[in-house]
Amino acid sequence: MLVNCTLVPYACHSSKSQGRYYSEPLSETRSPFQRDRDRIIHSEAFRKLKYKTQVFIYHKSNNFRTRLTHSLEVSQIARSISRVLGLNEDLTEVLSLAHDLGHAPFGHAGECALQDMTKDIGGFDHNIQSVRIVTKLEHRYCQFDGLNLSWETIDGMIKHNGPLTRFVDIKSLPLTIADCVIKGNLEFNSFASAEAQVASLSDDIAYNNHDIDDGLRAGLFNIDDLKNIPFVGEVFSSVKYEFPNISQSLHIHEAVRRLIGLMVSDLINETRRRIAKFSPVDCVAICRLNEPLVAFTPTMRENNATIKKFLFHNMYRHYKVNKIASKARRIIKDLYSLFIEEPECLPPELQIYCDGKNNKETARTVTDYIAGMTDHNAIEEHNNLFGFQEKL
Repeated sequence: MLVNCTLVPYACHSSKSQGRYYSEPLSETRSPFQRDRDRIIHSEAFRKLKYKTQVFIYHKSNNFRTRLTHSLEVSQIARSISRVLGLNEDLTEVLSLAHDLGHAPFGHAGECALQDMTKDIGGFDHNIQSVRIVTKLEHRYCQFDGLNLSWETIDGMIKHNGPLTRFVDIKSLPLTIADCVIKGNLEFNSFASAEAQVASLSDDIAYNNHDIDDGLRAGLFNIDDLKNIPFVGEVFSSVKYEFPNISQSLHIHEAVRRLIGLMVSDLINETRRRIAKFSPVDCVAICRLNEPLVAFTPTMRENNATIKKFLFHNMYRHYKVNKIASKARRIIKDLYSLFIEEPECLPPELQIYCDGKNNKETARTVTDYIAGMTDHNAIEEHNNLFGFQEKL
């Protein structure tokens, strides 16, 4: 497969960037998207991903994925795809690195707990929280709050899961998103750039395959359980056929490597077919299409859905994971209930944003505080507040 080192006309060209959240002079050494990437990497939220779990599994091994390693894997896959397709690799990279910034501690269990506790203020969504972090919550610059990213990056973050078609107009959008849509003149119900679409599907490729890897190594299921899953079972069987005496560890590594490669090839080939079909002249044309430009073939989409269904029942709902997830939900709910009732227990620098117990601004501040915790931070805070054996 030949690698394309020249940007195609429908890529997001940094020279045509629509600017930033706040006007700022261009860098003399970096393109706008390279600058975005560097700001993400140096952010506090990005560093915290090292201590936030994907699937909350308590295990002595340190080899399971975290939000940070997952983001790096997504970036590697997405950059490779963008390079081959002639898209802007820098924009794809920053979107891959930024897509999980807003996740709460304890993986999906933590997010579900925050969703339950925040219904009165519109709920909790990690994609929206990611945008809130880069536009408001990070405090690293004297001139502005947030990271002041380019509008192309913010647009790709907002539409990580596709157009926001569930909202009928700007007034129905969450405030964080509505602010960006108005200020940046963004189209919330159109498709994102091809680079953002690549980052989104690379996310699927990464987490499906590394969850198979982690699930096998955690003993939540075994290789025999995979044999009847289309595509996955065939790949694992082919590895065993070629290397009959292979160790289980190498068997897993080789099969997962092949699965990722096959999914990447499928995505590239299907996207090339769609490029030939639609012949987009620029990045705006991609956003105005009635369907995504970057996609799997129908067969691979079905395979992808089957993998997700298997992992849901055999990993995310495994009784060992359920027990830990139950503890995690209780920790989040306990912390939320205490802080919203007693905001004076929050750090002093956060209390200034509160408007009294059980009120909206207090709830928003508490949500930001808890969502920004790592797994360890949340456990330690819970022990400090509810563990009476701790010294005062």
